[in-house]
Amino acid sequence: MSTEEGPVKQPAPEQTPDGFPSATRLANRYGTPKPGLSRRTKTIIGGAAVLLGCAGAAWIAAPSPGGDVTFKDVGFSIPDSGSAVIDFQVTKDRDATATCAVQALNDAYAVVGWKQITIGPAEDETTGQRVAIRTDSLGVTGGVNACWITEEP
Repeated sequence: MSTEEGPVKQPAPEQTPDGFPSATRLANRYGTPKPGLSRRTKTIIGGAAVLLGCAGAAWIAAPSPGGDVTFKDVGFSIPDSGSAVIDFQVTKDRDATATCAVQALNDAYAVVGWKQITIGPAEDETTGQRVAIRTDSLGVTGGVNACWITEEP
């Protein structure tokens, strides 16, 4: 191609002073890129992750060796600023002994009263409990914080 002013010049390819292509110069300076994981390695890692996840879920879902205990808050009353009465139900094995932590809270949800009670073997799996606890100041609510099976000596 030519025009009135002369032939059109095409840009010259990148020339380096040492004659090596740019990719080779970068590899010499920074190192060659590391190859990625193979498809087989990715499959093995994925399979191991799934197996670990299933094992973890099974471990969490397995019942505790000491047995299970559940509780349900039924009600509470605050007779005065120095006491609270909490009603709740506990469900456990008939021959098991459980301990429950009962608490009273004030309007800022701070604990103002706390008591642990032991519930021994009973004829029924579910038993109703009424606990009176002393409080440091006026409580506005009460309930069970936690229950657990107690090992008998």
